[in-house]
Amino acid sequence: MARIDLDLAHAYRPDPKSDSDYALLPLKMSFEDGGAYALLGPSGCGKTTMLNIVSGLLKPSHGTVRFDGRDVTTLTPQQRNIAQVFQFPVIYDTMTVAENLAFPLRNRGVPADRIKARVGRIAEMLELNGQLDQRASNLAADAKQKISLGRGLVREDVSAVLFDEPLTVIDPHLKWQLRRKLKQIHHELKLTLIYVTHDQVEALTFADRTVVMTRGRAVQVGTAGELFERPSHRFVGHFIGSPGMNFLPARLEEGGGLSVAEQPLIDRVDPELGAALSRGEPFTLGIRPEYVAVDDVGDGVPAATGTITGVISQVQDIGTYWLLTVKIGPHTLKSRLSGQAQPPAAGATVALRVLNPHTCFYGADEQLIATAATAKGLEGHA
Repeated sequence: MARIDLDLAHAYRPDPKSDSDYALLPLKMSFEDGGAYALLGPSGCGKTTMLNIVSGLLKPSHGTVRFDGRDVTTLTPQQRNIAQVFQFPVIYDTMTVAENLAFPLRNRGVPADRIKARVGRIAEMLELNGQLDQRASNLAADAKQKISLGRGLVREDVSAVLFDEPLTVIDPHLKWQLRRKLKQIHHELKLTLIYVTHDQVEALTFADRTVVMTRGRAVQVGTAGELFERPSHRFVGHFIGSPGMNFLPARLEEGGGLSVAEQPLIDRVDPELGAALSRGEPFTLGIRPEYVAVDDVGDGVPAATGTITGVISQVQDIGTYWLLTVKIGPHTLKSRLSGQAQPPAAGATVALRVLNPHTCFYGADEQLIATAATAKGLEGHA
C-alpha cells in the first residue's frame, strides 16, 4: 500500500487561461496509506480525471503525483503497481471464475500454493467460492462484476486499488451487499482504496473520507458526519442529503439583529456569531430540512419570537417522515418531519425555526464563514 500525494492541475486544452479551461483546478491532496476514500460529484466534475491521473492512465498537465514520497508522475499504471476496477466487468469469459481471479497473480509469478490460498480468500469474501469452477461467460452481470472486483483485490502488493463507478450495472439490492462486502474487505486487508461515484449513498457508506467535487474543484474532504453537519461550501450542502440543505438570504442589521428571507428573526445575535458575520452585507443562512422545526400558526395568532413565517405549498408522505415544501415570499424551504404526527395541510401558514446549533452561514463566495454551533443563547431560538 502507499500514501498518495497530489499537487497538480489538469487541462485537456493547451495554454489554459481561465478556470473553465481546467478539468481539474490546482489542488493539493493526500490519500493516506490504507485509507478508504470516495470521489463524489456530478458528471463532468473531474473525479474520473483525478482517478486516471492517480492510476497513471493520464499525465497531469501541471504538477506531480507521489507515492510514498516518490515522484511517479511519468510512470505507467504497471510501474505504479495499481489495480483498477472499471464501470463494466473486465474479465475473460473463456476462463473459470478461479482462473480469472488467479490471472493477475500468475502474471507476476506468484507460487501456485499462494495463488490458491489468495483466490480462495477473495472468493469467500465476495461469496464466489461456490462458483470457482464455472465459466465466467455463463454468469449474470453482477457475478461478472464481482469477479472484476476480485481481480482488483486479489493482489497483496498493490499500491492502491481504484474503482471507477463499479456498481453501475448491479441490481440495487446487490449494490448494498457489495458495498458492505467492500467495507469488510477494506477492514480486513487494509488496502488503499479510492472509489469514484456520483451516488452519495455509495460514497458515504463505503468511504472513511469523501472528497466532494464540483466544476474541477475539490471543495471539501471529510467524514459523512462532517459533510452533513458542517458543509464547508454551499455545493456540499446542496449535494449531500435528500433533499439537500436549505439556503435563505440573511443580513446582520445595523442594530445587531438578524433578518432572514427579508423577515426579522432575532433582535441581537450572540457576539461570537456576530463577529463572524459582516454587518450590513448579505450572506446566506443554510439549514438542513431535518433541523427545521415547523409550528402551525392559527388565524390571528402571532408567530413566536425567533421564527420566520411561510405558507406550505406541498405536503408529501414519504412513509418514515413527512416532507413539507414552504414558500417564504420568493424563496422555498424544505422541512423533514417525523411521520408519527399529521403535519399542517397545504395552504397553512407556519412559523419556521431556522436558527439552532446546526445552522451554517455562507459568504458571497459560497464558503462557510460561521456556524451557530458555538454561539451561546441559541436554545431559546432552536
